[in-house]
Amino acid sequence: MKLLRYGEAGSERPGLLDADGTIRDLSAHVTDIAGKALDPASLETLSKLDPQSLPAVSGNPRIGACVAGTGKFICIGLNYSDHAAETGAVVPPEPIIFMKASSAIVGPNDDVLIPRGSVKTDWEVELGVVIGKTAKYVTETEALNYVAGYCVAHDVSERAFQAERQGQWTKGKSCDTFGPIGPWLVTKDEVQDPQNIPMWLKVNGKTMQNGSTRTMVYGVAYLVSYLSQFMSLHPGDIISTGTPPGVGLGMKPPVFLKPGDVVELGIEGLGMQKQTFKADA
Repeated sequence: MKLLRYGEAGSERPGLLDADGTIRDLSAHVTDIAGKALDPASLETLSKLDPQSLPAVSGNPRIGACVAGTGKFICIGLNYSDHAAETGAVVPPEPIIFMKASSAIVGPNDDVLIPRGSVKTDWEVELGVVIGKTAKYVTETEALNYVAGYCVAHDVSERAFQAERQGQWTKGKSCDTFGPIGPWLVTKDEVQDPQNIPMWLKVNGKTMQNGSTRTMVYGVAYLVSYLSQFMSLHPGDIISTGTPPGVGLGMKPPVFLKPGDVVELGIEGLGMQKQTFKADA
């Protein structure tokens, strides 16, 4: 299934994308794409619905973030061997973990605001993993049983805030609007192999990233298991699993985003995003 949330920000309704690309309203079956709706039993119930029996949504509504109620937005740094190489970094012996504020989450096509004082706003297409049920001390073998599905995540980053100011990476990752997710939450049964998915990103029509989850250092199952050793993962939590090469920081000379730039990105089978970057007021 391709689950989504549509409507004005703060008033989104749950929906399902049918085989013809029509949005179908799920409000009679779940209150939101969040919490218990992400449990395997709930997803199985939804999968048995006949999409044609659901009300069709007319017009061209705004698409919101594909999951609500996210408590933790956990990111993995330098998780692609070829991305680590382009930044001159060494592949870490264990996953690098940092947090992105949940307040950064926006819809996949919402405007992204370049924060005041920013000079190095950058792009990163990433595979997002959405947790479906609470995971604590799970093994790698059983880890995917705790995954509801996958989505496109854009880990927008301010490199000067991230690396040239004191402290950890979080403040360069958590600015308002720096976390577009969606358009859909694609349930895991539709993703045959999360470690073999092409992904890409364009800036103003020029391809900057063209990679695959094949070059991940630490795969999805490993990451879910690893993170669950340190914290409980709850329904709606998102793991953003790292980015392939082609980020602005890795260019020679580096290239960063400015107001008016348009970024398009996508992951095969998971949909596309498109954002216009604007200066924050």
